[in-house]
Amino acid sequence: MIKPSKVKFISEILEEDFNSLDESDILKKSIKRAIRDLQQNAFFGIQIPKRLFPAVYIERYNITNLWKYDLPNGWRLLYTITVENQVQIISAILEWFNHKAYEKRFNY
Repeated sequence: MIKPSKVKFISEILEEDFNSLDESDILKKSIKRAIRDLQQNAFFGIQIPKRLFPAVYIERYNITNLWKYDLPNGWRLLYTITVENQVQIISAILEWFNHKAYEKRFNY
């Protein structure tokens, strides 16, 4: 199912972190590509089963779904899909991190 979405950062701090990355940084370029992909299709990533949701995302953001977008060099971007005004699909970026931090967040 292809569903275009508007992409937002879950917080201003996260957006500032993204904006502070150097334009030549491979991570920033990869996140920009992820944003473009999610704008075209909110379901582009891999859905994470609810039983694996880190409690911090449920507590902070009250998420009901969680998706992973694989970035180069073992980095991961996590996002949730919501609906705004019962019309607009929103892909809300929660966090990105390297593989080691990802494993720690998910207790692997």
